[in-house]
Amino acid sequence: MKGQSYIILALIFALLIAIFAVINVDPVEVNYMFGTGQAPLILVIIISVLMGGLVTASAGAVRYFKLKRENRSLRNRLSSLSAGPTEAEESIADQAHESEIGERDENTHNNVT
Repeated sequence: MKGQSYIILALIFALLIAIFAVINVDPVEVNYMFGTGQAPLILVIIISVLMGGLVTASAGAVRYFKLKRENRSLRNRLSSLSAGPTEAEESIADQAHESEIGERDENTHNNVT
Protein backbone atom coordinates (compact mmCIF):
# COMPACT_ATOMS: atom_id res chain seq x y z
CA MET A 1 0.00 0.00 0.00
CA LYS A 2 2.84 2.38 0.84
CA GLY A 3 4.49 1.83 -2.55
CA GLN A 4 1.22 2.46 -4.37
CA SER A 5 0.69 5.79 -2.61
CA TYR A 6 4.18 6.93 -3.68
CA ILE A 7 3.42 6.01 -7.29
CA ILE A 8 0.09 7.83 -7.19
CA LEU A 9 1.68 10.94 -5.66
CA ALA A 10 4.47 10.85 -8.26
CA LEU A 11 1.95 10.62 -11.09
CA ILE A 12 -0.06 13.54 -9.69
CA PHE A 13 3.13 15.59 -9.34
CA ALA A 14 4.19 14.72 -12.91
CA LEU A 15 0.75 15.69 -14.20
CA LEU A 16 0.89 19.06 -12.41
CA ILE A 17 4.36 19.77 -13.80
CA ALA A 18 3.24 18.80 -17.31
CA ILE A 19 0.20 21.08 -17.13
CA PHE A 20 2.32 23.94 -15.77
CA ALA A 21 4.89 23.40 -18.52
CA VAL A 22 2.31 23.28 -21.34
CA ILE A 23 0.77 26.55 -20.15
CA ASN A 24 4.19 28.28 -20.28
CA VAL A 25 5.39 27.89 -23.87
CA ASP A 26 6.77 31.39 -24.44
CA PRO A 27 10.45 31.70 -25.37
CA VAL A 28 12.70 32.97 -22.60
CA GLU A 29 16.32 34.04 -22.41
CA VAL A 30 18.48 31.59 -20.50
CA ASN A 31 21.77 32.76 -19.02
CA TYR A 32 24.44 30.06 -19.00
CA MET A 33 27.79 30.50 -17.35
CA PHE A 34 29.45 30.81 -20.75
CA GLY A 35 26.74 32.70 -22.64
CA THR A 36 23.05 33.28 -23.17
CA GLY A 37 20.45 31.71 -25.40
CA GLN A 38 16.75 31.52 -26.09
CA ALA A 39 14.70 28.44 -25.25
CA PRO A 40 11.01 27.71 -24.83
CA LEU A 41 9.99 27.94 -21.18
CA ILE A 42 8.45 24.46 -21.41
CA LEU A 43 11.93 22.99 -22.06
CA VAL A 44 13.48 24.99 -19.23
CA ILE A 45 10.80 23.76 -16.81
CA ILE A 46 10.99 20.11 -17.91
CA ILE A 47 14.80 20.01 -17.91
CA SER A 48 14.88 21.65 -14.46
CA VAL A 49 12.41 19.11 -13.05
CA LEU A 50 14.32 16.20 -14.60
CA MET A 51 17.65 17.45 -13.22
CA GLY A 52 16.08 17.92 -9.77
CA GLY A 53 14.72 14.38 -9.92
CA LEU A 54 18.11 13.06 -10.99
CA VAL A 55 19.87 14.79 -8.07
CA THR A 56 17.25 13.51 -5.62
CA ALA A 57 17.46 9.97 -7.00
CA SER A 58 21.26 10.06 -6.78
CA ALA A 59 21.13 11.12 -3.12
CA GLY A 60 18.58 8.39 -2.42
CA ALA A 61 20.70 5.78 -4.20
CA VAL A 62 23.77 6.70 -2.16
CA ARG A 63 21.78 6.37 1.07
CA TYR A 64 20.25 3.09 -0.12
CA PHE A 65 23.61 1.51 -0.90
CA LYS A 66 25.11 2.72 2.41
CA LEU A 67 22.24 1.17 4.34
CA LYS A 68 22.47 -2.01 2.27
CA ARG A 69 26.21 -2.31 3.02
CA GLU A 70 25.59 -1.68 6.74
CA ASN A 71 22.79 -4.26 6.77
CA ARG A 72 25.04 -6.86 5.14
CA SER A 73 27.85 -6.24 7.64
CA LEU A 74 25.43 -6.46 10.57
CA ARG A 75 23.98 -9.70 9.20
CA ASN A 76 27.49 -11.15 8.87
CA ARG A 77 28.30 -10.07 12.41
CA LEU A 78 25.05 -11.58 13.69
CA SER A 79 25.69 -14.86 11.94
CA SER A 80 29.22 -15.02 13.36
CA LEU A 81 27.88 -14.31 16.86
CA SER A 82 25.05 -16.83 16.57
CA ALA A 83 27.55 -19.50 15.52
CA GLY A 84 28.80 -19.48 19.10
CA PRO A 85 31.77 -17.93 20.81
CA THR A 86 35.23 -18.77 19.55
CA GLU A 87 38.01 -19.84 21.87
CA ALA A 88 39.47 -16.33 21.86
CA GLU A 89 36.11 -14.81 22.79
CA GLU A 90 35.68 -17.38 25.59
CA SER A 91 39.17 -16.56 26.86
CA ILE A 92 38.40 -12.83 26.90
CA ALA A 93 35.09 -13.45 28.69
CA ASP A 94 36.86 -15.62 31.29
CA GLN A 95 39.49 -12.93 31.88
CA ALA A 96 36.81 -10.27 32.30
CA HIS A 97 34.92 -12.49 34.74
CA GLU A 98 38.09 -13.17 36.75
CA SER A 99 38.92 -9.46 36.95
CA GLU A 100 35.38 -8.72 38.20
CA ILE A 101 35.81 -11.36 40.93
CA GLY A 102 39.18 -9.89 41.88
CA GLU A 103 37.72 -6.38 42.13
CA ARG A 104 34.86 -7.60 44.31
CA ASP A 105 37.31 -9.39 46.61
CA GLU A 106 39.42 -6.20 46.95
CA ASN A 107 36.34 -4.09 47.68
CA THR A 108 35.14 -6.60 50.28
CA HIS A 109 38.61 -6.64 51.87
CA ASN A 110 38.78 -2.82 51.95
CA ASN A 111 35.31 -2.54 53.48
CA VAL A 112 36.15 -5.02 56.25
CA THR A 113 39.29 -3.16 57.43
